[in-house]
Amino acid sequence: MYYGFDVGGTKIEFGAFNDKLERVATERVPTPSDDYQLLVDTISGMVKKYDLQFETEGTVGLGLPGMESADDGTVLTVNIKAAKGKPLRFDLEKAIGRKVLIENDANCFALSEAWDEELQNEKSVAGLILGTGFGGGFVFDGKIFSGHNNVAGEVGHMRLPIDAWFHLGDTGTAPLLDCGCDKKGCLDNYLSGRGFELLYAHYYGEKKKAIDIIKAQAEGDANAVEHVERFMELVAICFANLFTGLDPDVVVLGGGLSNYDLLYQELPKRIPKYLMSVAKCPKIMKAKHGDSGGVRGAAFLNIKQ
Repeated sequence: MYYGFDVGGTKIEFGAFNDKLERVATERVPTPSDDYQLLVDTISGMVKKYDLQFETEGTVGLGLPGMESADDGTVLTVNIKAAKGKPLRFDLEKAIGRKVLIENDANCFALSEAWDEELQNEKSVAGLILGTGFGGGFVFDGKIFSGHNNVAGEVGHMRLPIDAWFHLGDTGTAPLLDCGCDKKGCLDNYLSGRGFELLYAHYYGEKKKAIDIIKAQAEGDANAVEHVERFMELVAICFANLFTGLDPDVVVLGGGLSNYDLLYQELPKRIPKYLMSVAKCPKIMKAKHGDSGGVRGAAFLNIKQ
């Protein structure tokens, strides 16, 4: 039995999967965000509960918004205050008496999609999340690539490429947005759903929700139409830069903004002109497993292909 946990700032989602990778149990509980020992007890308690239910010791994988330090295994995260700087994996292993694997939630999302039957024969899958923030994960030959410092996939903290900066108006009108990582110009603040709204507010002096901007664009509102045009080209430029470095076979989009169907129509048409002449745009598709992707990917961390 494979156990997966998607540990977020407000909730912990659990999933148990059998040998056929079918989900056989689901549970959600609030995240004890301010009490570290309670966090450890909550996760370990759920493991023990389902061990009893299934009469087995399941393998355990966790996905969370952050990563482990490559030096000492402590957790680097902003959203889960209780876990920040704590050796979560070691303490969980001590509590349940078995190995625990921890990965960034975007990597878990990418792994979940890469292991879907439709994509299992693809050599490389990039999972890009356009949600509250912008992040990603890379799967090569069925395995997550975490990098030397466990930060591979942190594409949200790459800076705007120069052609994207010019596209936004250069120093005349382009907004240089601050990032939570204490730097400026990170993709996280431009390609995310939040960035979609921030850019609209910057250019038109009006705060609007993404869903309202999209609706207005569909109705022909001039500002919304112009904004969506600008945003689509911005995403195309930034994605092309990523694809030049990674050259993935397939790109799977997740997060709230990934439900905007126009992305899948426009990006394949816009991206090629920013690639090298010998390159073709990879297949870009919507995530199949949606919100459950993080749990699936976390559970699959313990499976060896």
